[in-house]
Amino acid sequence: MTTRREFLMSSGTTAAGFGLVSSLSGPTLAACAASDKVNVGLVGCKGMGFSDLKTFLENPQVECIALCDVDESVLNNRAADVEKIRGKKPANLYKDWRKLIENKDIDVVIVGTPDHWHCLIMVAACEAGKDVYCEKPLGNSIAECNLMVKAAQKYKRVVQVGQWQRSDPHWLSAVEFIRSGKLGKIRLVRVFSYQGWCPSIPVLADEPVPAGVDYDMWLGPATKRPFNRNRFHFTFRWFWDYAGGLMTDWGVHLLDYALYGMDVTTPKSIMAMGGKYGYPNDACETPDSLQTIYEFDGFNVLWDHAIGIDDGAYGRNHGLGFVGENGTLVVDRSGWEVIPEVVSGKKRMEAVALVKGTGEGLKNHVKNFLDCRQSRNSNTNASVEIGAHIAKFSQLGNIAYRSGKKLVWDGTKFTNDEDANRYLVPNYREPWKLPTI
Repeated sequence: MTTRREFLMSSGTTAAGFGLVSSLSGPTLAACAASDKVNVGLVGCKGMGFSDLKTFLENPQVECIALCDVDESVLNNRAADVEKIRGKKPANLYKDWRKLIENKDIDVVIVGTPDHWHCLIMVAACEAGKDVYCEKPLGNSIAECNLMVKAAQKYKRVVQVGQWQRSDPHWLSAVEFIRSGKLGKIRLVRVFSYQGWCPSIPVLADEPVPAGVDYDMWLGPATKRPFNRNRFHFTFRWFWDYAGGLMTDWGVHLLDYALYGMDVTTPKSIMAMGGKYGYPNDACETPDSLQTIYEFDGFNVLWDHAIGIDDGAYGRNHGLGFVGENGTLVVDRSGWEVIPEVVSGKKRMEAVALVKGTGEGLKNHVKNFLDCRQSRNSNTNASVEIGAHIAKFSQLGNIAYRSGKKLVWDGTKFTNDEDANRYLVPNYREPWKLPTI
């Protein structure tokens, strides 16, 4: 098992990047003067990318000067939305992200595209001398994540990955309690995401590309396929060409805190079981139900997900349970609490009532990024190293599922199954190529 200290030394990161210091305090949060304008360009405008941009625009020093989206209707609608927020439309609207990267007036690029595009755009932005706020998961493969770390480090860019729980105070205070030892020996970290709001998607026929959509650019490095609405916009995440299902969607948020709380990084082995149990005949490729076990010395991390149902553990639809000898700490986006073990009628510790969250994780996360880029501090709360590590960790679970085997991982490759290693590097469609750093 690799300890957190060994991981930090080998990866070149510093303890500040993983520390318990909240983004809400300290000199790094000195407010930027409103005159120190930060010109932002957003690539991928429909979903979380625009939520990120709206949060950026809550800071007076930020100006949105460019938007890019392959769907002309989305692009125009978002330009109008920015005008409502700030009183003027962005000066530059693009359908090709490379034009946005070429714009020398842009200081920060927000990457809000489907996952399969993150690597190419983020690396190009770093090469062009721009700082990056990249939606999670950082990359769609282990090779991509490694390249993205190299690019940020080589070009000395400040990068924040959209794992905003790293800037949410109640998550940080939960980790402090976990590390206090009060729970006793922790045997299991139960990590779960049950998403009842996320239904099955019916099989749809292929159809002509909608007017105003640059579909070839949307596909980019992914396999050439006919246009199908199921693979477009939000539901792209259920297809292996573009994403990794719920494991890499919610998993990077929640599994991140399993490792953070337990102060570990690399598992000894991974195995996964699941499938399309709820909706065997729908259009999704990724499993609607999945259980993955990551083996560490002395404890396991269990990932458990399902779509279409909400009944996760502890009466919640998402969260983590750190199962200790004395009690279990449960944490989700609403807050954290401790449920004591009661054995033979005797409590082994006192309960801790719910410590409520503030609901300002994204706001804090953006502010942390803006402050770090002003001071040129690369150790943002969710640095490129943090984002890459947990994206790779989540990918290990998907690879174990797709291979159907228990896999042994040495930190760079699988040592007991050569066939599984073929999932480590993506196959890009010509003319797109993996970046060379």
